[in-house]
Amino acid sequence: MSSHVPNNKLENKGMYKDTINIALAGNPNVGKSVIFNQLTGLSQTIGNWPGKTVERMEGHLDFLGYRFNIVDLPGIYSLSTYSLEEIVSREYIVSDDVDVIINVVDATNLERNLFFTFQLLELKVPLIIAINQMDILRRRNMEIDFKALE
Repeated sequence: MSSHVPNNKLENKGMYKDTINIALAGNPNVGKSVIFNQLTGLSQTIGNWPGKTVERMEGHLDFLGYRFNIVDLPGIYSLSTYSLEEIVSREYIVSDDVDVIINVVDATNLERNLFFTFQLLELKVPLIIAINQMDILRRRNMEIDFKALE
């Protein structure tokens, strides 16, 4: 996992409060719901078909005196989109409600996923990039140059 969170953005977005709102965003079928379930302890249904998550799901994690409200968003390829699922995601991502975005990307299809990542970076919201499905990448004897991504 790599992150891009400028210190001044943390202060500007009010990160030092008791509740932090986190959006789990990324292309369809990259593992957002799996991460959501791990963080919240909930049992969001996981499926490997387009449009599986069609509305946002919310849960929370309490840790070190902070409440992290975590929102699992439908898969989205671009901020300039018109499908119902992607509109739900876009509207939440660009709202003032989001303190941090965790952009879940598929290690096996990095180029396609990073198109959306670059759009998220332009929003100037603190962003954490979670590279998922590394086990599949390794089985294919492939690697990611993490230094190049920084």
